[in-house]
Amino acid sequence: MNIDESNSQELNISSSFCYKKNDEKDIYNKLNNIREIIENMDKQNQIEILRILSKYKDITINENKYGIHINLSELKIEIIKELIVYINYVKKQEIELTNIELEQENYKNIFSKEKNISENNIELK
Repeated sequence: MNIDESNSQELNISSSFCYKKNDEKDIYNKLNNIREIIENMDKQNQIEILRILSKYKDITINENKYGIHINLSELKIEIIKELIVYINYVKKQEIELTNIELEQENYKNIFSKEKNISENNIELK
């Protein structure tokens, strides 16, 4: 049993980025979506996002006692595309791990049923 692939749609933000006045709200929504995804990642993945961003010297990274803050709206499209590639990679990994866990659980259930059938057959003899 596999996870529904429709729940794992890749972020396809980079292809639709264009800086027209009437698209500002759409761009804001997409950047907000990226922000939410990054905030909900585990610490290890957030550190990797920070590594990606720290490669670029023109990005201002602000840190205080509440965390690290970066203004996504100031990022170049190439950087946003790199973030999207990493986000999609993480999502695919999560789906694969979940599918493996479901498959393992399925095998455990099958083995358990077969074991019970074997034990019942031994008792009946």
